[in-house]
Amino acid sequence: MSGEKDLEQLKKEAVAKAKAAAAAKRAAKAAGTAEPKQAEEPKQEGKPVELVKADEPVVPPAEAGAPVNDADDLAKKKAAAVAKAKAAAAAKRKAMGEAPAEEAPAETAPDADGGADDLAKKKAAAVAKAKAAAAAKRKAMGEAPAEETASEAASGGDADDLAKKKAAAVAKAKAAAAAKRKAMGEAPAEETASEAASGGDADDLAKKKAAAVAKAKAAAAAKAKAKAAGAADAAGGDDEKAKAIAAAKAKAKAAAAAKAKAAAGGKAGSADAPAAEAKPSANQPYLDKYVKVIEENLGSDVLEDSYINKLSKDVPTLVAKRDTYFKLAQFLKYNELLGFDYLSELHGTDFETYMEVYVHFYSYKNRQSVALKVRIDRGEPTIESLVPLWAGAEWPECEAYDLLGIKFTGHPDLRRIFLGEDWVGYPLRKDYEPYDVEV
Repeated sequence: MSGEKDLEQLKKEAVAKAKAAAAAKRAAKAAGTAEPKQAEEPKQEGKPVELVKADEPVVPPAEAGAPVNDADDLAKKKAAAVAKAKAAAAAKRKAMGEAPAEEAPAETAPDADGGADDLAKKKAAAVAKAKAAAAAKRKAMGEAPAEETASEAASGGDADDLAKKKAAAVAKAKAAAAAKRKAMGEAPAEETASEAASGGDADDLAKKKAAAVAKAKAAAAAKAKAKAAGAADAAGGDDEKAKAIAAAKAKAKAAAAAKAKAAAGGKAGSADAPAAEAKPSANQPYLDKYVKVIEENLGSDVLEDSYINKLSKDVPTLVAKRDTYFKLAQFLKYNELLGFDYLSELHGTDFETYMEVYVHFYSYKNRQSVALKVRIDRGEPTIESLVPLWAGAEWPECEAYDLLGIKFTGHPDLRRIFLGEDWVGYPLRKDYEPYDVEV
């Protein structure tokens, strides 16, 4: 700090000296050749030159003999120039992140004095030399150049605080790395001294570790592959034997199945017993009710069959004879005990030897459903239309006619609704062959 104060004092003396010389020069111009000697007398008499603060404008002494107004103007301009230069230098240092203690190089004396310039150059050279020495020291210690902070120019207490903070940060980083290794199941012995080095060294270490892990994985995979290949080669000789054993087992299994099938054919009576013991459907009482009501009102020869359709949600199913189809459908709708007032579905099916019409009804009053089936001749598939009973049967019957060729007598407008009237054949028949092969 004492050296810095001496430098400041020298600087102020140089400024005062330059100002006195400038005032003497002006006085010489104004008064002739004799006046400069008088202007210099105050200096020869040993009168002290008044020192001014660096931040305040300097007013030349009145004994200089120069006009007061000119001297004041010159001093003000110089002081303003010095202040402006200081402000610019301070802003530049702040932008570069340097410490205010480095402001000394910018606070040089005016150009009027060559000695002040030399002093400033020497000071700048000293600062540059000190910085170079500090950078070399950091490089030798393995520290990053970015850590060149203003605290290096501060007191020893600041340096100690910085060192403590850095040590705490390093310890914290080490603890975090150790915790991460422990979580990953790595050995603590991997905590090498390179973790305390710069960020570049840490990156190199991480890359080396990743490369080592990848290499180990590749080696393990290669080892496993080689082991599997060896096992396959060892088992290669037994493949033929294993295939022969498997073929023999399959042959024996097929023979046992054939034998069991033959035995089951001779015991058909015993096979029917477990079927009879099956749990009855929840809809069986409804089917019994429908059959009883139909037989009591239409006779026992109206139905061809009746059963619970296990493949269609246990729907009670009635199979009508060809000549009783329309009469039975009419009875299902208008009977008070049955009351199936809604036709929900109607379609036809080709069974190659015959065709079948399937109709599904629902009773909103009883919240029950029933299915009605009827078989018709495939060569001349004709049956009565249900449109007079349920208007909703109009379009489904047109669809069955369009795709299967089933004709419904009594339909008000039986026509093709998907294909044209000139279409040849019925696409849903099992023996259908397109007339136009490109279609």
